Amino acid sequence: MKNTFRSFLAISTLSFAFISCEDEQELMFLTPEGSFEILTPTSGDEVTLNATTPLNPGLTMSWEDANYGSTPTEITYEVEIDKTGDEFDNPLVLTSTTNTYITITSDVLNSAVFSVGLAPFSQGSIDIRVKSSVGAQSSEVQYSNVINYLVTPYSTELPKLAVPGNHQGWNPPTAPRIASSAFGETDYEGYVWLDGGFKFVAPDASGNFNWGNTDYGDDGSFSGVLVATGETDCTASAGYYRLKADPTTGTWSAAPVSWGIIGAATPTGWGSDTDLIYNPTTKKLEIASIALVPGAFKFRGNNAWSNGFDLGTVNADGYLIDGGDLTFSGAAGNYKVILDLSNPRRYTYELIAL
Repeated sequence: MKNTFRSFLAISTLSFAFISCEDEQELMFLTPEGSFEILTPTSGDEVTLNATTPLNPGLTMSWEDANYGSTPTEITYEVEIDKTGDEFDNPLVLTSTTNTYITITSDVLNSAVFSVGLAPFSQGSIDIRVKSSVGAQSSEVQYSNVINYLVTPYSTELPKLAVPGNHQGWNPPTAPRIASSAFGETDYEGYVWLDGGFKFVAPDASGNFNWGNTDYGDDGSFSGVLVATGETDCTASAGYYRLKADPTTGTWSAAPVSWGIIGAATPTGWGSDTDLIYNPTTKKLEIASIALVPGAFKFRGNNAWSNGFDLGTVNADGYLIDGGDLTFSGAAGNYKVILDLSNPRRYTYELIAL
């Protein structure tokens, strides 16, 4: 009886395997019948994406079922995009689904169109198609028609210039950056430790900073005139500076600044600053230990008022800006203070209990 049972089990298993293999082969060699069309959006529709509404729909699509004949099977759809004119030579798969509709949020679409080459705040054109397949991916695929979609993407990154020089080995990719106040503006600014000669290097079309890109220096008069041709290295003695450059106005400046913390929360009140020390490893300004009590305080430059170095307000984005007073509401005690000005126009601070 035992041998009979084993033989029956072996035959059943073999039969099941054969049927499964046969089904898989059938799926692998299914061929599409006819074609299928994208229903919405229509070619030429447009969207303007906005950083304030990242979860709003950026693209809502629907399409017909692909036809693989009468054999019931699940169809997988991939939505592909490419920059118009690139002929899907290297398409980006936006999403994969077994439905015949999708909704892509604005933030996802924004990243995707950047990947295929669209520029921020300028309307660009992408092509969209849907690829269908069944079973194993070796089955014959089918493509929908191609539609054109006009997208105006956004960027939350501020335009930047690199500042290579003697202070870091004249290497643009690793050089500190200065940033403009907004996209389309050229009022670059930031805080940099300088030591001798330096220049300003613009990014290439891909956003990389390298020699061979447009670079700026002094016109040779060393009076703050910025030029891109016939330039010489700008220069500054060793120290910490607020560095500015504006290619549009053709000006640059390097103002030395030493930062301190001052206020009712500090040991010397509003009478004098406690100086922060530049850390060349972290590129931040620090006080290793200071006794703080609850109260108002701010960061002040060059131990003086009304000199343009005054950080005392945290804006809606969480960054330090000029004016106002900060408030320390923690327990009295010793704290490490960190003022981080290394990310241009994105200034922050920390008070760390010791």
